Amino acid sequence: MDIIQVEDIAKSYGKHRVHEELSLSIQQGECFTLLGPSGCGKTVLLRLIAGFEIPDAGKISIGGTVVSDPSAGVNISPDSRGLGVVFQDYAVWPHMTVFDNVAYPLKLIKMPRKDLTERVMETVSMVGMGGLEKRLPSELSGGQQQRVALARALVAKPSLMLLDEPLTNLDANLREEMRFEIKELQRKLNITVFYVTHDQEIALAISDRLAIMDETGHIRQTGNPWEIFEQPADPFVFNFMGIANFISVRRVGEDYLVGNGAQPMPWEKPEGDASEWAAGFRPSDVRIAPAGGAGLRGVVKRASFLGAMMDYLIDVDGASLRTSIETHEALTERLMFKEGEACVVNFRNLLWFDARSLAEVLKR
Repeated sequence: MDIIQVEDIAKSYGKHRVHEELSLSIQQGECFTLLGPSGCGKTVLLRLIAGFEIPDAGKISIGGTVVSDPSAGVNISPDSRGLGVVFQDYAVWPHMTVFDNVAYPLKLIKMPRKDLTERVMETVSMVGMGGLEKRLPSELSGGQQQRVALARALVAKPSLMLLDEPLTNLDANLREEMRFEIKELQRKLNITVFYVTHDQEIALAISDRLAIMDETGHIRQTGNPWEIFEQPADPFVFNFMGIANFISVRRVGEDYLVGNGAQPMPWEKPEGDASEWAAGFRPSDVRIAPAGGAGLRGVVKRASFLGAMMDYLIDVDGASLRTSIETHEALTERLMFKEGEACVVNFRNLLWFDARSLAEVLKR
């Protein structure tokens, strides 16, 4: 069952059009992530769902109730939509203790003091802040302040949580820790989470489903993490979802030749009648071996030791590609290459894209 339905939403600020005929549905109980580059309108959509912004056109429903429909004059206030919201900047009140920050939503609905105290302490403990309820935000770390913001959003037991880049201001270790905690809370409380981010790693780690939005505010693909990563709908999605290699090939007779050379691509040929294609693949899809074996002949242009990994940049007939291999494997398998050294390249997996569509994506 869908808990959120966004139908043909439009939103502009002056002459700047952010969204046009945007539709999206989120199922009850799932963690749904909206992923896209900065400035594409992700936060605007979250604010429209929350009620902090009013759409120019279209309709938004939450739990089967229409909460926003300009054509019908409907606009239910944010505090009546039954949502919990967590922002990027935490938005905890600096003059209030942890307890008072978390208790604030319950005070607004005038919950009896005894019940309020029990609920707050239960929620504070749930997010790992037990024993710190008397501290002020200035006495807390960034991660602790984010937990306070989560507790405040959860304390009223909403059926739906909206999270707007909540981990951006945390360091790498805290981001990793908090993303798993958010997912665990979502499972434990059986709530629906709508998560907005530009971080692909977080989106893949926590999402049941995700939607990829491009810089124009259009959704390019919706699916589960595996579908988005392994079966991208187009070059934009593939390029956005991590380090991407592209090799342009030319069709000459029945062969597809690499770069500006005469080496045919050692892979099943793409279907369709496009005259020019580009092969897309991840660094992990590349197998590198010493020169003399079967595969594309190339030259190592850059060899970078990154501790646990060796990272190589390889030139194949004017086309560049990156690959990485675990340092331990490189040492044991004699795959430690120097710059300028010849090698051969093969592939575990390839995706084919129309070169013209790819060029449009890469020039943006």
